[in-house]
Amino acid sequence: MRYFITLSYNGSRYHGWQVQPNGDSVQAQLEHALTLLLRQPMEVTGAGRTDAGVHARMMVAHFDTPMPVDDTRQLAYKLNKLLPRDIAVSSVDSVADDLHARFSATSRMYRYYIHTRKDPFLWQTSCELHYPLDFEAMNRAAAMLTEYTDFGAFCKAHADVKTTLCQVTEAGWHQTGPYTWYFEIRANRFLRNMVRAVVGTLIDVGRGRLTIDGFRRVIEGKQRTDAGESMPGHALFLEDITY
Repeated sequence: MRYFITLSYNGSRYHGWQVQPNGDSVQAQLEHALTLLLRQPMEVTGAGRTDAGVHARMMVAHFDTPMPVDDTRQLAYKLNKLLPRDIAVSSVDSVADDLHARFSATSRMYRYYIHTRKDPFLWQTSCELHYPLDFEAMNRAAAMLTEYTDFGAFCKAHADVKTTLCQVTEAGWHQTGPYTWYFEIRANRFLRNMVRAVVGTLIDVGRGRLTIDGFRRVIEGKQRTDAGESMPGHALFLEDITY
């Protein structure tokens, strides 16, 4: 029997989603709780691998068990009792055996949050910037992302990936308040560190350090050294996954 767990988490104190040899992870916490409740060693497979400090308003993971779960709502309740406060399970659902949390996903959506003046309530989940930004230029550059499929320029150096091809369907900046913005991007898959590298390069456009044509050349050059810096992970959220 295969089950999907839909959960959310604040990644501030974790070394990312994936189990790490020298640090705590969201996956490790979830597997430990399932093992205790189902009384057998359990492994879960996530829809993706968020980096250290990155959050998820929606993550999906699957697990397999030889015996059916009698009450999935009760299992979700018990998981929430065992898991730390910064990890919350919203549902456990029985799914078809061939449905895969990672490979069956058709798209994922991330948001990167920034604010442009000091705010005591945002610093943990938004990146504070103190220079003027041309958001119109940043949006013109962001729109180019939907024209390309190879994003080697935004892939972490020496990442163990077989391909740097992704299909970006949405990308743009949105204002939510006088000094708060977020960048939203949706694609079928993402490369390691991709969103934070894209945001860093768009910030260069907004500061006038990189022209819009220069942004296009960065994409077409496919070299990580040509792109901007990787932005801090604490302001990045995995927001949505579709199947």
